[in-house]
Amino acid sequence: MQFLKTLFWALLVGVIVAFALNNMTMVPLKLWGSLYADVNLPLLLLVTFLAGFLPTFVALHLTRWRLRQRIAATDRTLADLHRADPPASLPADPAPVAAPVAPGAAS
Repeated sequence: MQFLKTLFWALLVGVIVAFALNNMTMVPLKLWGSLYADVNLPLLLLVTFLAGFLPTFVALHLTRWRLRQRIAATDRTLADLHRADPPASLPADPAPVAAPVAPGAAS
């Protein structure tokens, strides 16, 4: 299975490199006013991908970290509750009282 995973990533990197080499053109990028920057297309695509991916990636990891903290706090609370003294035993149930029988009822 590890071989297939490595093969997949190697093929993906190969496709990305082939795309980058075949599309190595300069793209004019208007920044503001009359200011322009000439940027390679693969670099521009990489920057825009990272601009969308990194905030989502950071938010995912922060959410997972926060949930792990909450689970750890809940586990600590449960462990404290299990270590606490058990409640005093409840009194035994009294013997059940027989229901009164109506006069004239057949047994």
